[in-house]
Amino acid sequence: MKHFDVVVIGAGGAGMFCAAKAGQRGRSVLVLDHAKKLGAKILISGGGRCNFTNLGATPNNYVSNNPHFCKSAFARFSPWDFIELINKHGIAYHEKKLGQQFCDGSAQQIVDLLKSECEEAGVRIQLDCQIRKVSKIEDALLNDEADAAARFHLDTSQGHFTTESLVVATGGLSIPKIGATGFGYTIAKQFGLKLIPTRAALDGFTLSNEDAKNFGDLAGLAVDTITTVNELSFRENILFTHAGLSGPATLQASLHWKEGDEVHFNLSPEIDALEWFLSKKKSGTKTLIKNLLAELIPARLADRFMELYFPGNYAEVPLAQVPDQALKDLCAKIHHWIIIPGGTVGYNKAEVTRGGVDTDELSSKTMESKKVAGLYFIGEVVDVTGWLGGYNFHWAWASGSAAAGSV
Repeated sequence: MKHFDVVVIGAGGAGMFCAAKAGQRGRSVLVLDHAKKLGAKILISGGGRCNFTNLGATPNNYVSNNPHFCKSAFARFSPWDFIELINKHGIAYHEKKLGQQFCDGSAQQIVDLLKSECEEAGVRIQLDCQIRKVSKIEDALLNDEADAAARFHLDTSQGHFTTESLVVATGGLSIPKIGATGFGYTIAKQFGLKLIPTRAALDGFTLSNEDAKNFGDLAGLAVDTITTVNELSFRENILFTHAGLSGPATLQASLHWKEGDEVHFNLSPEIDALEWFLSKKKSGTKTLIKNLLAELIPARLADRFMELYFPGNYAEVPLAQVPDQALKDLCAKIHHWIIIPGGTVGYNKAEVTRGGVDTDELSSKTMESKKVAGLYFIGEVVDVTGWLGGYNFHWAWASGSAAAGSV
């Protein structure tokens, strides 16, 4: 039986970062993961370039039952703190947009950074390790083989370990094909911690049967929009898919959407469509309205809107002959197209999992359980979920750093 000051379950971003920071404090640290290689989710993030943080990260960019919970961790670890580490390792990076920071090269550079930091700090990482059982050690049951400071015992496929501090950094349920499981939630329940119900987030929408019939053949079409759900708006593209809608704006909206909610799309965010049409009409243009509409929105979508939302035979007559009221009705659809999604695509495609370990159960300063001394939860397993754009990686770093200072 081997004892470590700290055992971290999960060799993703949060887990490795916490382990490295704890090791730098002189703690003996073991990281365990059932995966066969490090950082699978990091490697596929940001199109393979890893959107590793966002310079604009604030608590306002996160969803949680307690929106104030992340303030403490963010106050002590900023995006610039991680960028300092990026610079230390000589990783070239760039800002894509809206504060989003990406590697110029590969996401493998972030995995290599974390691995290097762990190695420098003397952290031991064991992959392909199945954890059979986690149990709390009562002082009365402590035997001669266990360290006097041991609080937890782990029975694994690679041996038995004891530890004073156990950090759960197992992530959520998103993208099971790369190893996501609900193991962290199981540990939380085992030790009596409350969970906020989980669901897929930063995910595409499926369409209702009627909308799927009307728009399902537009797969591959991208449209610049302002997408609004529950009074939150995002200026990004949407992408029509065979399943429904995807693209950055849709993924952002899915984080704030609940079943039955409407999602509103302004399909002409730069130009007031009605003013534009009336100006063209006043000029006496003989252009057909369907051709003019294709100057505002993609032609395939323009044709579909004409079929669905434009009455009579006006599509085939010059704009000058179209009544103003018909134009108003069409423009209302362009600026306020509304759908009620059938649902989201689900965990197989979702970038993150919303919900998780209730923040009321944890110290916002250290991420330690209030009920169980020495038990910590960090990263995606906690009920703190960021917007698309590097925010979830920043939560991984900040929460990992918070726990590392205490374990």
